[in-house]
Amino acid sequence: MAIRIENVGIAVRDLEATIAFFTDLGLEVVGRTTVSGEWTDTAVGLDGNHAHVAMLQTPDGHGHLELFEYLHPAAIETEPTRPNEIGMHRVAFSVDDIDHALEIAARHGCHPLRGVANYEDIYKLTYVRGPSGIIVMFAEDLTKA
Repeated sequence: MAIRIENVGIAVRDLEATIAFFTDLGLEVVGRTTVSGEWTDTAVGLDGNHAHVAMLQTPDGHGHLELFEYLHPAAIETEPTRPNEIGMHRVAFSVDDIDHALEIAARHGCHPLRGVANYEDIYKLTYVRGPSGIIVMFAEDLTKA
């Protein structure tokens, strides 16, 4: 059986702010819609499901994020996810310039959880708390010059 990751779905508090964050980082909006009805109730497992949806992709076309802003049932606020919690952990991006990625994130009020780490002079890595509390990892490959 062939298998591949189609996308990562993330429920967000503010769809427009989240789109702005990811498009400023270089992702592209490739689709937007509003979903509701029996088919989406069945697929998602929520009665009365109604959400605004945006699909974003990385510039290479391989990575996709599907963002959902729920209208019904109402979105449930939770504590921000911590890196060691069970469940959806983070979304990670390879970046050419981690400092530039952090400048963009900062313009959206998003900052590293602690700082930027250097892994054996191979990678610079950091976790950023993004919109709606999403943990976003940036990784810069230091071996590419």
